[in-house]
Amino acid sequence: MGRLRRKRGIERKTLLSSAILWIGVAMSWSQSITWLGTPTGGTQSWATGVSADGSVVVGGALVGGHYRAFRWTASRGMQDLGTLGGGDAIATDVSADGMVVVGTALNALEQWRAFRWTPESGIQDLGTLGGYESSAFAVSSDGFVVVGWAANEQQYHRAFRWSATTGMQNLGTLGGDTSWAYGASADGSVVVGFTFEANGRQTAFRWSAATGMQLLGALGGTFSTAEAVSADGSVVTGWSSTQQIGHYHAFRWTASTGMQDLGTLGGRWARAIAISADGTIIVGESFNAAGQQRAFRWTLTGGMEDLNQSYACLLTDGSVLHEADALSPDGRYIAGRGFNASTGQYEAFLLDTSCTSHHGDVNFDGCVDDADLLQTLLSFGNTGGCLGRTDVDCSGEIDETDLLTVLFNFGRGC
Repeated sequence: MGRLRRKRGIERKTLLSSAILWIGVAMSWSQSITWLGTPTGGTQSWATGVSADGSVVVGGALVGGHYRAFRWTASRGMQDLGTLGGGDAIATDVSADGMVVVGTALNALEQWRAFRWTPESGIQDLGTLGGYESSAFAVSSDGFVVVGWAANEQQYHRAFRWSATTGMQNLGTLGGDTSWAYGASADGSVVVGFTFEANGRQTAFRWSAATGMQLLGALGGTFSTAEAVSADGSVVTGWSSTQQIGHYHAFRWTASTGMQDLGTLGGRWARAIAISADGTIIVGESFNAAGQQRAFRWTLTGGMEDLNQSYACLLTDGSVLHEADALSPDGRYIAGRGFNASTGQYEAFLLDTSCTSHHGDVNFDGCVDDADLLQTLLSFGNTGGCLGRTDVDCSGEIDETDLLTVLFNFGRGC
């Protein structure tokens, strides 16, 4: 009996010591969704790119019947990037530091043109391959390389790679008359997209200066498109038709594994849109078994998950995340489009999935008090990925360490 008391005493001291260590630098899941709203007079918005630190989001908005390209920050809100003389523009991607934005805008002749925007130079027309129109879809991490499609002199669309030193480079096709580029590696040396083959099939490709355009195949069907590529260019993601008619699944491709079927959320269709720098996290959109469009995240260890289920604690008002269109290099920040129930509009969103420091202020009101203690007690023993700030130590479980951290900081900030 004496030994049992001593053992329990040691356990209490160990637990107490652990909690004390967390008093100064406790961590908690600070998962949050920021709805970005719309510009004045706007009716909807959507996000297409996010900077590495999550401080800048870019995309498009519908205002007065026109599309407007925006760059959002928490301090400035939605900044209209203008057009090339026409009435419409859409931003499609942003550099890692948030200072270079690319997209498509109408010029004075009402022709769509690929653009590159910086705070210093404003919006710049990247030209074409001899035709009338072009569109940019992605930019390298450093902002120096832009990819998309441009019309040639015969008005056929061709995938292009642009830089200030080389200008617009035609990446060609593999037998067909059309190709588009959707994604670029961190340094812009690898480009992915789709090309039409001579037999009329639309097939995903991976391009580099060393190998040229390489076909990636399909998941048993006759269609595939590559949407994004990892930082080093070794992992490609997108979507493809399968052997089942009318079924399209997200895929992940590497040279060693080939095209891997990532499945869907239970419906017939899933589209992978963005990928983390290391290629282990992928986001996109999918239909679930009920035929509803839902944003998803796929990981090597967890497979495909519905973000609406994983972060249900952030969507208690009935809001819905429909598309995940952008992902920060480390996988922390996800941006896309959803329904904001509080405004009744479809809006761009920014989802923060990671941890930040705090000292037991569970409800984030600046005071560690009874409300924080009660919330921790009511959540005690809960596990999972959507525990909110109650999971003080980011362990995935509300346990003694979380409770003791709140107790030791009780009264702080009040």
